[in-house]
Amino acid sequence: MRRSLRALAGLTLGSTLVLTAVPVPPAMALPGPDGYADVLDLHGVPAKALPAEVNEINVFADRGAWHAYALPRPGDEDACGGFSGPLYIAQEYPWWLSKAFSRIRLREDGRDIDLGAARDPRFTALPGMLRQTYELPGLRLTLELRFASGRTALVRAHVTNTGHRPRTLQVGWTGSLLRPDKEPMKDAPSLHATAHGVAVGFARVRETWDYLTDGTERFEIAHDGPVRTTVTGDSYRTDLARPLTVAPRRPSELTWTETYTFTAAERAREAPVVGNLLRRPGAAIRSTDERWRRYVSAVTRGVPAERRRLAVKALETLVTNWRGKAGRLGHDGITPSISYKWFTGGLWAWDTWKQAVGVAGFDPALAESQIRSMFDHQVAPDSPTRPQDAGMIPDVLFYNDPARGGGNWNERNSKPPLAAWAVWEVYRRSGDVRFLREMYPKLVAYHDWWYRNRDHDGDGLAEYGATVDPSNDGPEARRLAAAWESGMDNAPRFDAALGTATVDNRDAAGRLVGYSLNQESVDLNSYLAAEKGYLAAIAKRLGHRKASERLTVQARTLTATIQQKMYDPATGFFYDTDLASGRRLTDRGRGIEGAVPLWAGVATRSQAAAVRGKLTDPNEFATHVPFPTVSKSSPYFAPEKYWRGPVWLDQAYFSLKGLQRYGYGGDATALADRLRGSAAGLLGNGPIMENYNPLTGAPLNSTNFSWSAALLLALD
Repeated sequence: MRRSLRALAGLTLGSTLVLTAVPVPPAMALPGPDGYADVLDLHGVPAKALPAEVNEINVFADRGAWHAYALPRPGDEDACGGFSGPLYIAQEYPWWLSKAFSRIRLREDGRDIDLGAARDPRFTALPGMLRQTYELPGLRLTLELRFASGRTALVRAHVTNTGHRPRTLQVGWTGSLLRPDKEPMKDAPSLHATAHGVAVGFARVRETWDYLTDGTERFEIAHDGPVRTTVTGDSYRTDLARPLTVAPRRPSELTWTETYTFTAAERAREAPVVGNLLRRPGAAIRSTDERWRRYVSAVTRGVPAERRRLAVKALETLVTNWRGKAGRLGHDGITPSISYKWFTGGLWAWDTWKQAVGVAGFDPALAESQIRSMFDHQVAPDSPTRPQDAGMIPDVLFYNDPARGGGNWNERNSKPPLAAWAVWEVYRRSGDVRFLREMYPKLVAYHDWWYRNRDHDGDGLAEYGATVDPSNDGPEARRLAAAWESGMDNAPRFDAALGTATVDNRDAAGRLVGYSLNQESVDLNSYLAAEKGYLAAIAKRLGHRKASERLTVQARTLTATIQQKMYDPATGFFYDTDLASGRRLTDRGRGIEGAVPLWAGVATRSQAAAVRGKLTDPNEFATHVPFPTVSKSSPYFAPEKYWRGPVWLDQAYFSLKGLQRYGYGGDATALADRLRGSAAGLLGNGPIMENYNPLTGAPLNSTNFSWSAALLLALD
């Protein structure tokens, strides 16, 4: 059953689910597309096939496609008449195929019409579409690119005769490959003429850290009318078989598709899709435009006018990072960033939980798919290699697993347990009880794994740790995997120099089942307390009364333990504790993880008040961009060192929601406004970043980062 009412909000930890209806405001008048033009700068033409590790050109994709495009700028002669790219993903890594692979050329009376001489050409990114307009003597040329499926971009050219006499034009398209500089990648692409246009085939290349193809991939252009194509080396020319005559004051349309597939089976499935698009492009265009109007309406509903462009930018970021089912990825998911080499072709667990919460606000079905993409690879009890990890969710999944030469797939560790939160938040938007029923036993198995494999002393407080895995072959490797499991890889609290190490975890029969850090982490246990509350709510909704009551009692018990053992009254903050002695690790400085108890609702009122004091203190966490991952007062504070000071928007989200939960809404509003206004580019047309310098607001690390975008949406 699906409910149209967004309801079932107000979960209180360890307690009862309060069923409060969330009123849906009246539908906003949908703005015209130009109202959100260029919320993100998508202009640029690549110079080389291999992007920088962080691609300097922002791109657009949709529907889970594995290829993407940008816009040229006026004066970009190498791309005039075409869209920059495409950027294609060689299973896991991004490469540019061309500066602009399909450039339309117009001729009249045997002479080229110079598009570069157009009056005031416009190159515009709109929600769900890229558009170019060229004003020429007596002619207007408009190009629009949309994604009509998860493998195919649909391009339409409108040639409008603005004069008073018929015009007869010869129409053609040209393009050239950008070859990689080095072998074996250099010889991977090959150009071929086809009956309907042109295609690029790819040779088999298995370069684990740079380029992965199976020799079955293809990028192909197909036109809606008869064409002739000639190929010369790395360049081609396609011409319409007959001249195009355009009546006075009338437009004429030309349509083509640009399809990127990995396998012959994908191509066979896509062939009728392409045929239908070429026959009836209008239906696909209307459907795409209506979907994007719904998306924009959803993310801007109730958002102050000055923040709506940021909301649309967050939406576009998430949709561009959407990758469709392919390879070992069994469901559509959202990668951290198409713009960063190492984040392009894979799905991370806690990224997925956070992204699903943001995506649920505009596409609950996609949010559900993301969650399924991770649970597809939940370790089963009958696993031949790691039965002791039954229920575990791996850290990272990619197009290739290790058996296929994938180096990025990671089962050395898991990631923080936020899956039940994500499932519940998606359900709040969708009302899809079937999804709850599907996910509940899987969530319970994952929750139980934490206590079976990550509670070294059985005291109910869990530790981050590492799996029994060939890669975890020594003390330092295991410590590193455990730090990765926290998601805060290099945070000071995990420094080996400060005494962090791992201990063995064994089952009742003495068999090794994993490793734990020698500290119990406050964020982990707060997340687990929250998960118990969400699982109790799901169980109650499904009619599992006894299970709901049992989880509620467990949540209350864990809440009391966190309050008693992990809060330090002398400093007014929460800390990790030493596994052996129970000592609070205050000497490692304050980290933003100490605010997670507020988000989870496990702090007492007086404890929350003390933490609020730190979160609003400019010498602690209320920096220029608020919520650094390490307090400004800490001896380990380093504003540009990943988890040792930069501001991550997920931790800012948890802090802001925690302040709101305990009644400090004014503080939360002021700090959220400061964050949005001080983080470079957020309110302009710059990309949404992985993190930011807390002292200057300077952008850091990956551009177009998904969980930042998702939780910006979830804040509104």
